[in-house]
Amino acid sequence: MVVGESGLGKSTLVNSLFLTDLYPERTIPAAADKINQTVKIDASTVEIEERGVKLRLTVVDTPGYGDALDCSDCFKPIIQYIDDQFERYLHDESGLNRRHIIDNRVHSCFYFISPAGHGLKPLDVEFMKALHNRVNIVPVIAKADTLTMAEVKRLKQRILEEIASHGIQIYQLPDADDDEDEEFKEQTRLLRESIPFAVVGSTQLIEVKGKKVRGRLYPWGVVEVENPEHCDFLKLRTMLITHMQDLQEVTHDLHYENFRAQRLKHKEGSAEEPEDPSLSQKDKILLQKDAELRQMQQMLARMQAQMKAQQKQPSPGGGKMQSHQV
Repeated sequence: MVVGESGLGKSTLVNSLFLTDLYPERTIPAAADKINQTVKIDASTVEIEERGVKLRLTVVDTPGYGDALDCSDCFKPIIQYIDDQFERYLHDESGLNRRHIIDNRVHSCFYFISPAGHGLKPLDVEFMKALHNRVNIVPVIAKADTLTMAEVKRLKQRILEEIASHGIQIYQLPDADDDEDEEFKEQTRLLRESIPFAVVGSTQLIEVKGKKVRGRLYPWGVVEVENPEHCDFLKLRTMLITHMQDLQEVTHDLHYENFRAQRLKHKEGSAEEPEDPSLSQKDKILLQKDAELRQMQQMLARMQAQMKAQQKQPSPGGGKMQSHQV
């Protein structure tokens, strides 16, 4: 998922990442149309190939975010979409055929931050605080070619300080295993130090020194999108592909389990009251399985307590002999 205000280059960056045009028929609304514009959810599927490995990704765009005069509720449709995907997966997981579940959950959210400010806007803070428990947030500084290298460094530091001060949890890259090669460890270290990623997007081919590169042409020179000395575009793409499995695992083990626990707690509270006729048969089966699991855990705890009590009893051979647990 990509989220950010209009004009920050979200669509351009997505097209640059996947070398395709996902939005050929999109029109830019006029200023008068943006006054009452609401946030839309636009999902597109794309297939990419990296080192012989094919990946099928669904890119979810959010046109209209932050465009209205009153942006207090602009991220609610995004929260609803993420929760709907969790609900859909929970429904499929509680069914009988669980081997062929289609995972439509949002595993990563690229949040675009304007380079024109001096840090995070109030809308940026409220959005990330509302969604950091639902999705892996990856902060991205848009249009980094409008800043000098020193300004990019200061802005990154300022953003990280504000994220920490507001208690926002962004996606943290996992540590490399000891058995990994040094090149991968160094790559992971560089990616971790580059967050938030300062990116530039472009699908235009420009000839530089007899070589065609994707970039942006200015009177003073060319900004190459895939040059690591110019921006963090390659690092962002490497992070997305290399750590795709970890993004999925964090979504399943953390965000989805939090959502599932809240749903079960809500249903458990309503189950103590007279049975709700609106509950589906699958919901009732899920509640029953959860109750059986709790009973098994209680039985196991009682058996462990009995075993400990028996070990503490005096041995039959001697009155003063006691067994000691090591």
